[in-house]
Parts: sequence; structure tokens; C-alpha cells
Amino acid sequence: MSEIPFRAPRFAPKAGQPFYQELTKRVNAYFTQNNLSPKGNYKLYVKTGVLIGGFLAAYLGLVLAAPGFEVAWMLWLALGLLTAAIGFNIMHDGAHGSFSRHNWLNEMAGHSVNFLGASILMWKTKHNTVHHTFTNIEGVDDDIDAGAMLRMAPSQERRGFHRFQHLYFSGLYAMLYIYWVVYTDYKKYFSGKVGNVPIPKLTRFQHISFWAWKALHLGLFVGLPMWKLGVLPWFGGFMLMGMSAGLVLSMVFQLAHVVTEASFTPYVHGETLETEDEWAIHQIKTTANFATKSRFLTWFLGGLNFQVEHHLFPRISHVHYPDLAKIVKQTCDEFNVTYTEFKTFASAVRSHVQHLRMMGQMA
Repeated sequence: MSEIPFRAPRFAPKAGQPFYQELTKRVNAYFTQNNLSPKGNYKLYVKTGVLIGGFLAAYLGLVLAAPGFEVAWMLWLALGLLTAAIGFNIMHDGAHGSFSRHNWLNEMAGHSVNFLGASILMWKTKHNTVHHTFTNIEGVDDDIDAGAMLRMAPSQERRGFHRFQHLYFSGLYAMLYIYWVVYTDYKKYFSGKVGNVPIPKLTRFQHISFWAWKALHLGLFVGLPMWKLGVLPWFGGFMLMGMSAGLVLSMVFQLAHVVTEASFTPYVHGETLETEDEWAIHQIKTTANFATKSRFLTWFLGGLNFQVEHHLFPRISHVHYPDLAKIVKQTCDEFNVTYTEFKTFASAVRSHVQHLRMMGQMA
């Protein structure tokens, strides 16, 4: 039986993109008038030094001092939180080409995810290509496909236990990072696909790179600490690091798209789908901001509480999102496009829990 080819959804090509054209013109004018580069600046580079320095200090404290677990657990927890922060601030901008004006610096920043155990090759297809293009299109966007245990979108199959998913979801979210590092990267590598979307054919160097980085991570975060700390202390610490990173990473990305205010578009694999909206309006309808007034969250999350601006302009560094948000809001108002923003982190969490509860109950 031949495999059904993937057909990419299309975004209202006959209607043109008047909203996005006007918005892009205003954003470009902002950078020109203020003589600014849309890429990262010294604030991002200072933060990069702080995050990497903190991560190395915590790691070296573990493997060199080999403290007892009464101290080591704090270092493992710090490694988990810093793993998420490095992913948000350094890897994410680098993978989108927004960290620096220099491509080699973007590549270095993006490859930080390899050091943390994941694969930049798989991430770019999953996140940059699939998620950013086909946000919340069910059956295409891999980010809203959590397998059988969670029902995140209306067209996904509902199982009886889903009526409790708003109670147990956080436990699954905590396992995201570990599941990503030890399973999903390999699944994508061997299947050659992210969900239904094919991954570009890897070169020989990319194949070698994939396995070399995996081996390095295994040595640094499994072999060496297990030898220095002992098997059980290592296992407890590694799980703490992985679960803290997984919970933070999951919550931040899910609060942007899996909330009651976000829209979802069903898609049947192999069929042609043309959305009613131009691409930019689709991004706004499927995305939400949260806690944008919090300086700490904006700093720690790499601006990913400004997900609307990020989805519209992924190649612009997150350091500019607070200013871009003013332009986007005004343009949305003029074009009568609903702009979703939760004032606090807690209100976004409530909407996410409410959405999961609704998905677990409705047929």
C-alpha cells in the first residue's frame, strides 16, 4: 500500500495579505527610524553569559565537588531551570536566526540545544518549519499532538480518561524534556518525519553530528555524574533536572496556543486545506500572550510571553518584542483582528486548564 503524500495547507492566497503587508511596513519603519538592528543586542549577550556561566558553575559543582544529595538536589534543580532558560533565550533565538547579525553566532546559539541533549536538526523542522507555519492546524502541528494521554484539539479522539486530564497534565508535562531527549528525537530521526511532515534529507555530516552530540550528552549528564555521585543519587538528580526543565518548557509553549481563546483548524492527512485567513491573521487567532508586564518573566522566558509578536516576526530577536507589541496591537485594532493577551501568568494557566477540561468532556 503506497503512502499518502503530505499536502501542505494553504493560507487564503486569493485574498492577499493586506494586514501582514501593513504590519510589516510599520515594523520595518520602527527599526529604521530608531536606527536599530532587529537582531540581538548587548542585553541579550550579557544574559547569555549569565545563563551559561550559571549552568557551568552548577554542573562543575556537581561533578567536581560531588556533594551529598542534601546539597546536590539544589544544583540539579538549578540545572533544570537553566536548561529551560538557555533554550528560551539562546537556542530559540539562534535557531530562528535572530540571535545575531552573524550566521555563525546564530548557529552556535542554536547548537546549544545539542549540548543540552536534544537535536537542532529535528528542532528546526518541528518548530521553525511545522509549528510556525501551521500553528494549531490539527494533524500537522506536532506541538498539539501529545499522543493518547492528552486531548488538546477538537478533532483528536476522545478517550474516557481524558475527563481527568486537567488534573494529571502537569505530571506528563514534567516528562517532556526526558521524553524528548531519550525518545522523540530518535523517532523523528528514524522515521524521517515530524508527524506527517517529511524532514529534509540529512547529509553525512548531519548524521554524524546527530550521533556525536547524543554521545557527548550521554557522557556528560549520565556517565560522568553517575561515576562521581553514584547510580541512585545521579538518577534522582537527573530526574529532578529533567522534570523541572520539562514542566517549565511545556507550560510556556502550551500557554501560548492551547487555551480557550485560541482557534484550531482540522486537517485530514492527504487532503487539500485552504484556510479562510491570511497567514498572519491565522497566527494571531491561534496564539496568545501572557504576563507581558512582568520584567522577570520576559527576561527569563526569552520574550516567549510575547508569543504573538514572535509568531509574526520569528527572525526578530525577542529583546524587541515589548516595543513591537504596541505596533501589533494598534494594527490589529485598525483591522478588527482580535489580539489575545492574558494579564497574568495565573490567568493564562486557568485558561489552559479550562481548555483541557473542556476537551476532556466534549465529544
